Amino acid sequence: MSYLDLIALLDSTFRLGTPLLLACLAGLFSERAGIFDIGLEGKMLAAAMASATVAYFTGSAWVGLGAGIVASVLFALIHGVASITFRGNQLISGVALNFLASGLTVLAAQAIFHQGGRTEALRGAARFNAIELPFTAQIAPVPVIGPLYSTVLSGDSILSYIALLLVPLTWWVLYRTRFGLRLRAVGENPESVDTAGISVIRLRYCAVIITGVLCGLAGAYLATALQAGFGKEMTSGRGYIALAALIFAKWKPWNALGATMLFGFFQALSLRGDIVERVLHFQIPGPFLDALPYILTVIALAGFIGKSVAPKAGGQPYVKER
Repeated sequence: MSYLDLIALLDSTFRLGTPLLLACLAGLFSERAGIFDIGLEGKMLAAAMASATVAYFTGSAWVGLGAGIVASVLFALIHGVASITFRGNQLISGVALNFLASGLTVLAAQAIFHQGGRTEALRGAARFNAIELPFTAQIAPVPVIGPLYSTVLSGDSILSYIALLLVPLTWWVLYRTRFGLRLRAVGENPESVDTAGISVIRLRYCAVIITGVLCGLAGAYLATALQAGFGKEMTSGRGYIALAALIFAKWKPWNALGATMLFGFFQALSLRGDIVERVLHFQIPGPFLDALPYILTVIALAGFIGKSVAPKAGGQPYVKER
């Protein structure tokens, strides 16, 4: 593998890892509060469709982003009502939302744009365009650091940088604030939180809404930054991969950054099979490369990379004792 190949691969890793990171952080908030959310995929799809549609008609990627977040939060609230208020099965609720979003987004896109479930291509201000970071030209000639800064980090959309900033912000919220302490306690022992006079229901709804916002960012990134519009099933299982990365990361923010970028790296490999072929001198089937993130998940679950222990109250509806 040449130096230029490695830089190109890392650049693709960062771009492909960004929506995984946002969705992984979304699942982190939800599951830390004791709400398992299989529906990340559906929320991302709804956000992608809404953001692309509104961005196209308004000509503003920011307005599209707002629409995507609203759509995702609405789906998140449906999951919240089903699993928190009515104490339904969280896994079934999440899967149902995925099916609903899969059909509804294509139906809406076809009804509005008549292009087989796709939206019109986004151009100009309707997309989040690449941003050149400060001093890119001056740092670029520096060996190693220069190409990493000028090619891998610089030249991405603002949503990519927001995703990176959300990692330390998530860590600070969960481990350095009263809200984060209570949120983690709800996922471990909701009875003790309730005994302290704190509403378990309110905290879990807060977590669900935060999950919706972050999935909205992930979906909008797919439709208005990574690609130029919405397409049928454009999430391509990223919501499930994000959940796998969350398990791999052991429900910790900084680990989530590393896990999602690792999964993004394998996704980049599947798209750049020519690089793999040049390194190994033989061709690896694309489906095998696509399966590598899931193979990593199996390895993590088998305990070869340390034991992953989910929040103790995860998936369990809370019934207030009288």
